[in-house]
Amino acid sequence: MGTDLAADLAAAADLLRTATEVTLLAHVSPDADALGSALALGLGLRSRGVGVRVSFGFPADVPRSLRSLDPGGLVVPAAEVPAAPPLLVALDCASEQRLGVLLDRVPATIAAGGRVLVVDHHVANTRFGTDHVVDESAPATVVLVLALLDRLGVELTPQIARCLYAGLITDTGSFRRATPDTHALAGRLLAAGVDPTEVARELMDSRPFAWLRLVSSALSRAQLVPDAVGGRGLVVTVVSLTDLDGMEPEDADSVVDLIRTAEEAEVAAVAKEITPGRWSVSLRAVGDTDVRAVAAALGGGGHRLAAGFPAAGSAEDVLVLIKGAFA
Repeated sequence: MGTDLAADLAAAADLLRTATEVTLLAHVSPDADALGSALALGLGLRSRGVGVRVSFGFPADVPRSLRSLDPGGLVVPAAEVPAAPPLLVALDCASEQRLGVLLDRVPATIAAGGRVLVVDHHVANTRFGTDHVVDESAPATVVLVLALLDRLGVELTPQIARCLYAGLITDTGSFRRATPDTHALAGRLLAAGVDPTEVARELMDSRPFAWLRLVSSALSRAQLVPDAVGGRGLVVTVVSLTDLDGMEPEDADSVVDLIRTAEEAEVAAVAKEITPGRWSVSLRAVGDTDVRAVAAALGGGGHRLAAGFPAAGSAEDVLVLIKGAFA
């Protein structure tokens, strides 16, 4: 840990230590790292007597696989977030645009004399707050949240540890991208009471029966482009609104992990239709291709091996866009 990060953590802990009310925001379509970070920090602050609310801009409800992370009901609808809270914490957000409809809370809070603390591990973070704890070398934002909780002297309860473990296991690709420090941290969370089998099942191994048909449709239309990515190959498919009928958008998120197992492809891409003609494209690399750079050029972002971007048009239009980006 560099001295600058240590200083940032100390300053952020001082800011949180004196707070009486804190609003914590995850990014839109929150994953386990974003919501787990917000809830873990929120639970820790609440144990200190702080008034806490957690929210995100989209969708309206907590994704099904993440609902067990909030038994205490810290999450509130976006409409209940104050226009200018005294202390706003944005977690796992590289830019304020990732807050969706809640992005206006950032300038409003600053204009009202409040503080905006950004806690994140994305290399492209724009440092849009007044205070920052940003470390692109951290495997997940929950790692930085745990460092803050330690500085606040918060006890690592089973529920806090569960939220942190959820973010750690997902953002490291089930520990495929783990370091010795990552495993040491995971061991600490297990010792605090996390059931790893239960968490993994809820996050990754429990789907509605209709998911099987969704996967069947998505895989049946998968295309292999062997000449893409400098001859290392691209595998791509789409998930339409019809495929998602009766399910939640998160049910399509696992498709990219299925198609990336194709050994002929260095990069996997899945376009998920969010509303008619609007798509969210997920990218994964299995080697050294920087998919974040491609995503950033198309209005998105993420990490070197896992990123995404928005797109518009027909399914055919989006496929052409993806193939062109990796030609």
